[in-house]
Amino acid sequence: MSDITVFKAKKIITMDPNRPAATHVAVKDGKILAVGGADCAAQWGAFETDSSLADSVLMPGFVEGHAHMMAGAMWQYAYSGYHDRTDPDGKLWKGMTTIDEVVASLKSYAATLAPGEPLVGWGFDPIFLPTERLNRRHLDEIAADRPVVVMFSSFHVMCVNSAALEMAGYDEDTEAEGILTDGNGTPTGELQEMAAMFPVMHRVGFDFKKLSQEEDSIRSYGRTANRAGVTTITDLFATITPESLETLLSVTAEQDFPLRIVPTIGAMGAPADQIAAQARELAASSTDKLRLGGVKLMTDGSIQGWTARVKWPGYVGGQPNGIWNTAPEQIYELCEIMQREHIKMNIHTNGDEASEVVIDAIDAAMRKHPWRGARHVLQHAQMMGADQFARAAGLGICVNLFANHLWYFGDQHAALTIGEDRAMRMDACRSAKDAGVHFTIHSDAPVTPLGPLFTAWCAVNRTTMSGRTLGKAQCLTVMEGLHAITLGAAYTMGMDDEIGSIEAGKQADFAVLGSDPTAVDPAALKDVPVLGTVLGGRVNLL
Repeated sequence: MSDITVFKAKKIITMDPNRPAATHVAVKDGKILAVGGADCAAQWGAFETDSSLADSVLMPGFVEGHAHMMAGAMWQYAYSGYHDRTDPDGKLWKGMTTIDEVVASLKSYAATLAPGEPLVGWGFDPIFLPTERLNRRHLDEIAADRPVVVMFSSFHVMCVNSAALEMAGYDEDTEAEGILTDGNGTPTGELQEMAAMFPVMHRVGFDFKKLSQEEDSIRSYGRTANRAGVTTITDLFATITPESLETLLSVTAEQDFPLRIVPTIGAMGAPADQIAAQARELAASSTDKLRLGGVKLMTDGSIQGWTARVKWPGYVGGQPNGIWNTAPEQIYELCEIMQREHIKMNIHTNGDEASEVVIDAIDAAMRKHPWRGARHVLQHAQMMGADQFARAAGLGICVNLFANHLWYFGDQHAALTIGEDRAMRMDACRSAKDAGVHFTIHSDAPVTPLGPLFTAWCAVNRTTMSGRTLGKAQCLTVMEGLHAITLGAAYTMGMDDEIGSIEAGKQADFAVLGSDPTAVDPAALKDVPVLGTVLGGRVNLL
């Protein structure tokens, strides 16, 4: 029996300019040995041909540079969103288009819980509902004898009932940023950003670590990724304890676990030197399918929650200019120390003011502590202008743009948050490419569903929910969109020597597709079927 397997396919899109297309790929020891025709492995000796993928199209395994491990585990709670969603097991959950529907659904869910058990909903976003904003009165109607928490889709805002406010000690005498009040100073139930949200989350047991680091959560993440054709994915803003590290190492080491995971720890809640030391220590535990050592900085909030920090002229509705999760002076300190210690940074920046502060901070850190090839990544970077992309390119800063926002929130951004002019250049992939920025695009799952072909469709077509094209000048070609979800993402993660293209020497990681994404109408790119993945030469069909 040969140790070389040659996979036959209808077509292989390699993303390698030296051999853009092929029909066969040879695999040995989990890596790509050769690419070409049926005899591509002949010079390496005896081989076996596997025709199980013969009717499929292969691409490099998709790479998701911004997602969260809780994308699978969130389904243990009540979905309360506007859009239809599919869970890790393929079940469709219909969206809810009115507050009354949300309240009715959560009432039914409450009936399934034990007495006093907290009720948690997720995925809600009031920006789609033309009624009064969700508040504690609505949630008190669901249940007054238990805490009720509804996490908004951005995960930067939540609404809670009176029982949850009482648990956290929030009342008329509480003066803290992010706790919204009515005209009488009474909390409405809406809590914005981490400082206001964490006390409630802690008390009701809504724990990001629990959602991300237990065996069931990790396995669910693997199933979610497999359905999307993803073979390498991040877990941005992870909390990793010695116990959870053991769990991660154990689960990802299983032969049939279908995913490479790249967690980055949250750079909040501890001194910068301590965070850097933890990142270095974790890096020593990296394995083939678990890559550790990076950090995630949080700067501002979300645009649709009006908590992102934006430049003049601000928000069209006159809302205050967002909330800093990390103050600018702390951002400068974190950037300097991570740069000094050679710790790769992923930095959340939604608004253009936040992007400006971070670019300035990285520039200052680089002047003090030169480090070639750091590849720090601005995550989301939704409102970056051409001037900021030019600066990023000059500094070697990568960008990961939130292309899914164009469909999910594009109409609302034009009408309600930043206005028509700036909405047309949101998530400006063309400007980034023209400036020479190494960039990728993402879903931020579970904020929006994991699905790189859909994300590429968003960047290629820039179609909103109403069917308009939002900023035609920023559209990518299909091949540019596919590059962004393969080699582009691999580069930003510092893994382009291993993944992102199908060429000799790289990992045998493939997305298995039902049709050729380069042959369909660009408007149909999102509809190309995903049949499964291959990871390290191991086939994982749905």
